[in-house]
Amino acid sequence: MCWSATADLVAGAGVGAVGVACVARVRRRTELPLAALPLLLGAHQLVEAAVWASDGGRGPATVVWAVIALPLLAVWVPAGTVCAASPRARRRLLVPLAVGVVTAAVLGYALATGPVTAEIRGHTVGYAVDLSHPALLVAGYLPATVGALLLSGDRWLVGLGSLVAVGAAGCWALWRLEFVSTWCAVAAVCSIVLYGWARERSAVPGTRAGREALRG
Repeated sequence: MCWSATADLVAGAGVGAVGVACVARVRRRTELPLAALPLLLGAHQLVEAAVWASDGGRGPATVVWAVIALPLLAVWVPAGTVCAASPRARRRLLVPLAVGVVTAAVLGYALATGPVTAEIRGHTVGYAVDLSHPALLVAGYLPATVGALLLSGDRWLVGLGSLVAVGAAGCWALWRLEFVSTWCAVAAVCSIVLYGWARERSAVPGTRAGREALRG
């Protein structure tokens, strides 16, 4: 996520604050799961600060971090997108949601039955989970999360999906080099995009954005 415990704490607090603003902006209960995503991302970074503080290992913070990163986000993102989408878009979004549920079930089983470890590697944290078919799980995780956003039909969410895809690729490359963890910066930018989405959805009825929100 971030390159140090301090960076995780600062980024987590900032992203969480954006999450509070997003939740305060939305008017419909169906928009709350997606609006609350920055709150989850902020909490995720605060959990990793605890992983840094414990010098990695197999402690509770490591397990909580993995639960949020793997099965929870695999369901949260597509489910939140389905809830917030227009009726026309929901049908096609059921596919990434189904993929996310299956992927989350497999990941959850792996976390429940196998060890989860974290190792501090300079300015990065390496997490290890015992997965029998990691390539297949990645093939399910990405369509469930990024795919749901790209298929949403909402310009803010499509932009968010594109940002996540590009950001994840860049962060993965830097992490593989064990240079520095930068996902917290991407999470911060994504949270700001979600705030823009929430602000538009809360537009006064009668504007184009307001009519789209009411139809959704």
